[in-house]
Amino acid sequence: MGTADGTARAPADEGTDPLGDPYLRTRFALPSRPATFLRRQRLVVHLDQALRTPLTLVNGSAGAGKTLLTADWAAGLRLPVAWLTVEAEDHRPGVFWAYVFESLRVCGARVDGAAGAPADASGVGRGLLASLATELNARDCPVVLVLDEYDRMTAAEVAEQLEFVLRHAGQGLRLVLVTRTEPLLPLHRYRAADELTEIRGAELSFTPEEADALLRLHGLRLSAHAASALVDRTRGWAAGLRLSALAAREATDPEQYLKEFEAGHSTVADFLIAEVLKGRTEEMQDLLLRVSVLDRFCPDLADALTLRTDAERLLAGLHRENAFIERLGHSWYRLHPLFRETLRAHLRERMPGAEAELHLRAARWLRRSGFLPETLAHGVAGGDFDLAAGALVDDLAIGQLFTGLHSDALTQLFAGMGPETRSPASDLVRAARALDRSDLDHGLGRLRRAQEQLSGTEDSPRLAAARLSCTLLETLAARLTGCPPRAEQAAATAEELRRDLPDHLLDEHPELTALLLTHVGSARLWEGRFDDARAVLTRVAGAPGGSATVLPRVESMGHLALLDYLNGWLGRAERRALAAVSEAERAGLRRPPGAGLGRLVLAAVAVDRQELGRARVLLAETARFPAREHDPVLTAGRALAVSRLLLDDGETHAAAEAAEPAVSAAVASPWAESHTAVVRSAACLVDGRPDEAVRLLHGVSAGQPPCAVEAAAIQAAAGRPRAAAELLGAVRAEGRTGPAVSVGAALVQARAAQESGDTVTARRLVARALLDARRERLRRPFRQAGDWIKPLLATAPLHELAAGWLLSGRPGAHGEPVRPGPEPALLVPVELSGRERDVLRRLARMMSTEEIAADLYVSVNTVKTHLKSAYRKLAVNRRGDAVRRASDLGLL
Repeated sequence: MGTADGTARAPADEGTDPLGDPYLRTRFALPSRPATFLRRQRLVVHLDQALRTPLTLVNGSAGAGKTLLTADWAAGLRLPVAWLTVEAEDHRPGVFWAYVFESLRVCGARVDGAAGAPADASGVGRGLLASLATELNARDCPVVLVLDEYDRMTAAEVAEQLEFVLRHAGQGLRLVLVTRTEPLLPLHRYRAADELTEIRGAELSFTPEEADALLRLHGLRLSAHAASALVDRTRGWAAGLRLSALAAREATDPEQYLKEFEAGHSTVADFLIAEVLKGRTEEMQDLLLRVSVLDRFCPDLADALTLRTDAERLLAGLHRENAFIERLGHSWYRLHPLFRETLRAHLRERMPGAEAELHLRAARWLRRSGFLPETLAHGVAGGDFDLAAGALVDDLAIGQLFTGLHSDALTQLFAGMGPETRSPASDLVRAARALDRSDLDHGLGRLRRAQEQLSGTEDSPRLAAARLSCTLLETLAARLTGCPPRAEQAAATAEELRRDLPDHLLDEHPELTALLLTHVGSARLWEGRFDDARAVLTRVAGAPGGSATVLPRVESMGHLALLDYLNGWLGRAERRALAAVSEAERAGLRRPPGAGLGRLVLAAVAVDRQELGRARVLLAETARFPAREHDPVLTAGRALAVSRLLLDDGETHAAAEAAEPAVSAAVASPWAESHTAVVRSAACLVDGRPDEAVRLLHGVSAGQPPCAVEAAAIQAAAGRPRAAAELLGAVRAEGRTGPAVSVGAALVQARAAQESGDTVTARRLVARALLDARRERLRRPFRQAGDWIKPLLATAPLHELAAGWLLSGRPGAHGEPVRPGPEPALLVPVELSGRERDVLRRLARMMSTEEIAADLYVSVNTVKTHLKSAYRKLAVNRRGDAVRRASDLGLL
């Protein structure tokens, strides 16, 4: 029976609830933990803070492990714990409070004879709640009241009453709410007063280490990579991990199962459908199914897919309810990966054929809103390649097909483009892909077709973007076909078209201008216009743009290194080439096209320094790099390095063959032809055919000073000193050539003086050559000079200049020449550890620090420590110097 105000019953009636039904005792019991339950100490420690704050919130999605975590923590408390699992029927205040009163009695927190319990299911008197608060406030130690599944409580009246009791219970009550949604309590007040403990979804997620421990409890031992991948896919969701582990135990290969299982057709899907999707309104279900085709979405984008206008309200509600929707900020959301997979499988069953149309609706909205990568992905997923290609070209982003950062993904994205796509943009994409593969016939055909379609179109910003994209492909085609005039014309057209485009669009795509200038610079270099080439290549190498322009920067630095080498500056060439290689490594471009040119230059420098072993290693390394097969500069650069190495190895026939670059160019390259002629001539001279050697030198241009000097040396060796002198006289260095030219010229002049009997002049010229060569460690001209130089180098003054880098030992007795040898030993004998040798061997193969660490199974810091030690022992401070010194000392 009720009291006078009808809100309380006597203790004798406490066996039943206000509806007259027996209390469901299971609602007061702490949930049992399964044998595979994993106690996560970091969360238990956090929950211990609940004993110091009036209110604690454990808020997470279904299956996040909230209930078992809280139950495990509560079971270890020495305080009385009243546990109540809330049910939907508890929205009536009288029923809810009756169960709260009973849970407090069951745990011993209420003494006999205390105020009764609500008698009316529909309400509870304020006096009864005040009595309960007073009773709790009088306790010596607090009672912990856990309300599990509190998200089922939707009555604002109950929330107000609960906050009243909590506020007036003082230190006698610690309230813990386990919920999927935000409770209707003034949480901001408790936060401001530092009286709220919160554990939310992100903290409830399993870490990789915790996931590994959980899997082991299920009898699964996975590799660290597989466990980490599973955590990424489940986002550390407890139920997802447990259900996946249970299913994997039945598989013959658990690791492979967890890698490939289809979430949409698994026990995980059953859980998500039952716990999250069912029970939602039709509008909510429809929204969730449609946005499952998206990686992320905002209300406007969701409305575009549903053709309604209620997405903002529905998404906010779903997020509040922890319905596996994560807020990304700025009104953007994304679905949990497993929930998304499940929804997409459900979408195909409930709305067959709708997926492609949803992708296209998304692509159109994303294109209007300026989200290019997602536009491309959804356009292709919807089967509209014309739409995707049009977006790429309109955004002026066609250069991204070449940048090395997104090119692989974009190439794969457009790989399925069929013949039915006929727009100019589609033809431009096809042309770009073909030219990147050096498929000139196909690429040029598609480019011409696109240009023909664009020629009859009215001017517009979109047309200007397409035409500017055409000029980029034109310059690349000109570069690959060795046609500098065509490249110059395309560059001039590009400059005019830029004026018709908004500045912001050009600023957003610095890679297009950088690529275009790189191609122009390469074409100019091929033509022998070194100064003009250097001007544009230097502009690209120093351009801002971050990762977007890293590949053209790397290519430009490689070309600049080749320019320095062709002008006789070995040290400059080496520094630029190393900078190009380092830039590619820092950007994470392990094998970018064009990075091989830097290694080719390093190999050519190594040949001139007579570090032939290092040159072989570098040339072998270039084989790993994809190169445009028809790129004349790259092809000629490789022919230069390989042929000179073969010549110095004594393989004259192979050197003569390698000197001919297998490239078909519209315009001949003076430096490429000159180097070919010099190598073939030198090979003939070594084989004893001086007349043939001299005949081949007619292809050497006096405008290529390094080649002209080498040709003069061959003329002198063939017994034609007058021809050698005439050739030297025709060389016009004009201050831009380096030591390789001055050293070679001095040696030719010294030979002439020596053979005419003017030994004093010969010694002076050789001394000058030694001084110039020593700074660059340029050994090749001296090793190739012939027997005439040996008596001169055997004399004390010249030997002193050559000692330590060109010659070793003292001058021989009776004027005998000294034997060329390695660099002299250091004052302190060098002893490298085995690991230091391992690191240096990999440095010689041009591996990055990260690659060395991975190859040796050590950390990057460990590799750096070994490098510092090796540098100290070898008395060097650069990678290249360390490798050279260790090689010369026979330590590698």
